[in-house]
Amino acid sequence: MSINLSELIAEQRKGLVDLMKNLRQSQVKAARQAARSSSERIKSLNQRVRALAKSGLRVNEVTHGAAQNLIELQAEIVSSALNDAAVQLERLSYTETARDFARQQGEVMQATRQRIVDDLARAVTALKGAAGEVRDAVVRPVAAKPAGSGRRRDAAASPQPVQSPGRR
Repeated sequence: MSINLSELIAEQRKGLVDLMKNLRQSQVKAARQAARSSSERIKSLNQRVRALAKSGLRVNEVTHGAAQNLIELQAEIVSSALNDAAVQLERLSYTETARDFARQQGEVMQATRQRIVDDLARAVTALKGAAGEVRDAVVRPVAAKPAGSGRRRDAAASPQPVQSPGRR
């Protein structure tokens, strides 16, 4: 009976050793699969990060150009205002009566008001153009797929440009 008991214990021990060996192998296999899956997700993140970085560069270019345009516009506005003021002061210096002076001041006020309206319209137009360019340059990132999806990546997984409601 002790021989049967020894054989039984040996068989049980062998079964447990095999079970532990299989368990270790399955853990290694699962770890390898997790590493592969993580690698794929990191690669897909890298592509999205690059697309977003390019988008950021395009937005930077647009805002730089818009700032340059607005600075040039401001220089034109100031230069125009100074020239108009000089011309108007010169015209006022030749007035002979208070009535002519008041009439010319009224004309100056109307011209100034119109110039301000025109300058504001130009500034708003420049800002609207820049806003449209920024909307076109921005990329909307697509969320990462779950690790166990098992589907191939397609064109929908790459970043897509943002579509504004009024620009379809």
